[in-house]
Amino acid sequence: MGQAHYPARRDVTFRLDLDAYCARLGYDGSRMPTLATLHAITAAHTRAIPFENLDVLLGRGIDLDPAAIFAKLVSNRRGGYCFEQNGLLLMVLQALGFRVAPISARVRWQRPRDVTPPRTHVFLRVELDGASWLTDVGVGGMSLTAALRLEPDIEQATPHEPRRLIREGTRWFHQVRLGDAWHDVCEFTLEEMPEIDRELGNWYTSTHPQSRFKNQLWIARAGQNGERRTLLNHEFTVRSRTGEATTRQIASPAELIEVLAAEFGIALPPGTVLNCPGLAW
Repeated sequence: MGQAHYPARRDVTFRLDLDAYCARLGYDGSRMPTLATLHAITAAHTRAIPFENLDVLLGRGIDLDPAAIFAKLVSNRRGGYCFEQNGLLLMVLQALGFRVAPISARVRWQRPRDVTPPRTHVFLRVELDGASWLTDVGVGGMSLTAALRLEPDIEQATPHEPRRLIREGTRWFHQVRLGDAWHDVCEFTLEEMPEIDRELGNWYTSTHPQSRFKNQLWIARAGQNGERRTLLNHEFTVRSRTGEATTRQIASPAELIEVLAAEFGIALPPGTVLNCPGLAW
């Protein structure tokens, strides 16, 4: 019990260990494919496994092989970005018996509408009892802590910020409310993102000189009571459920390693130096 088979690439069979995944999350709730389970696992995943792009900055590359994702995020207690985070959750939800599909998107967070970002984001669509739900544990400091019903123009509560989906022609926008203003998180058309497209998106985001992940350090993890912790280059920020934020500057590579361990549970060897334009010391 607690294990499922997942067909991996490279003609091998990866054995998904659900018990190890749940232990990584500190999750001991139901494993039945219900809406309550979907909400609970979304919240636990985002709180336990940090969003991060450290391997991109360390030049290690990002391997989307299921066994590699599981080893990194679960066994080695690291984090990752969307292709890893939602790739892992896709495997888990399938193993639990959910009907789930990967959906492609463009990240619009802090980007104006007149800019067209690359379609290099993946999130998940889940079918439950005749309704569609969306979950996304891989969009950094805006990762969901509850699934969203695929229904436009209604405000939806989560353990963190209120969310909504709006539709403009063929385009959907996932939005977050901060204070009195709504902000775009991502844009999508509900087109599925097959494995080959995820591989291409991953190659771009992890290697292209203009990729955000090659130029900046991005770390995020959701906390309890609506709190979020983020690290963007030198700036470590704690934001409360009400939107109040406190930010402090990280002064040295050594202090950065300490913050990664203390605030995000990421252990890097002492002396590790991360290099990117946004993190110039």
